Amino acid sequence: MPDLDRSALIENRINSGILGQWYPVAKSVEVKSISPLGIEVLGEKLVLWRGDNGKVHCIKDQCPHRGAPLSFGRLHEGHISCRYHGIVVSGEGVVVRVPAMQNCKFEGQKIVRAFEVTEIYDAIFIYMPSAENEKAPRMVFPKEFLSDSWSGFLCTAVWKTNYRYALDNLADPMHGSYLHAESFTLAYGAKEDLFKVDHTENGFIVSRTGQLGKNFDWAEFEMHDGTMFCFLDIPYPKAAGPGGNMRIVGFVLPINENSCKVFFWRMREVSGIQRDCWRFLYRTELESKHWTVLEQDREILEAMSDDVRGNEKLYQHDVGVNRIRQTLLKQAKSNVDFELNIEGKS
Repeated sequence: MPDLDRSALIENRINSGILGQWYPVAKSVEVKSISPLGIEVLGEKLVLWRGDNGKVHCIKDQCPHRGAPLSFGRLHEGHISCRYHGIVVSGEGVVVRVPAMQNCKFEGQKIVRAFEVTEIYDAIFIYMPSAENEKAPRMVFPKEFLSDSWSGFLCTAVWKTNYRYALDNLADPMHGSYLHAESFTLAYGAKEDLFKVDHTENGFIVSRTGQLGKNFDWAEFEMHDGTMFCFLDIPYPKAAGPGGNMRIVGFVLPINENSCKVFFWRMREVSGIQRDCWRFLYRTELESKHWTVLEQDREILEAMSDDVRGNEKLYQHDVGVNRIRQTLLKQAKSNVDFELNIEGKS
């Protein structure tokens, strides 16, 4: 294949989302056992529901009969039935029953694509397989999810912009001193600095060289087999109560090429009565202030042109942005080259 065609495939893969990754797709409370939930992930329509035992199922949102969306259907006995003609499909993608025809040859066949699911810390994650990694690797969770010493809240929002802009935003700490300069937590520190990138065992940290602990001064990205997330600390004034800085643990879901969904866990390392105070303060005083900051990010990213990356003039502050883009490029090349290798052998 010509390099030009390969380059286009790689760019398209970056733009639509990397395969072979675990992605958060919904809050746990959104997935119920009484009705299905239709979602879109990397441009593919999927449907989620809870079985009778509480287990979450995810299959392609398309009836194998005539292609009607299964998310319009009903749930019974742990399965999902199509509203159009009543065909019943299990969470493993097996056609359980075709009520309109006795002894239909499709009964018992696995003909709907099913996806692996895991659930942790109030969120549902699904694995989007790649040609090179069809079976999901064990998901590596942020350490904060596994520790009783951390307490937090999951915040999600749909942004009408490509997911790459959301990742760039997280890898760009300098914007905090400008875009969020009038906020409750990010009004402090210098507005001029240099940045550096340090390698870690599983990723990298981008940080300011002139200050730490004053503003959004650093962000760390972790990359594991099939998982990528970031975390950063936001300094809290004493008025925010006990627990020190607020940590944000972030994942970004590519919905399609024009929209994404951010999943941010806002967390503090607190226990006992301090934990109760933090949770009370967050719900009553702090949550609305944090939403204001998140809306500032959304508004400016949604207003940016889709093709802005072709006209950028990057400078030293953008070392983190450059590094996350290199990471996506490497992952996309791995996806595409494996697919082309299979195609060449067939």
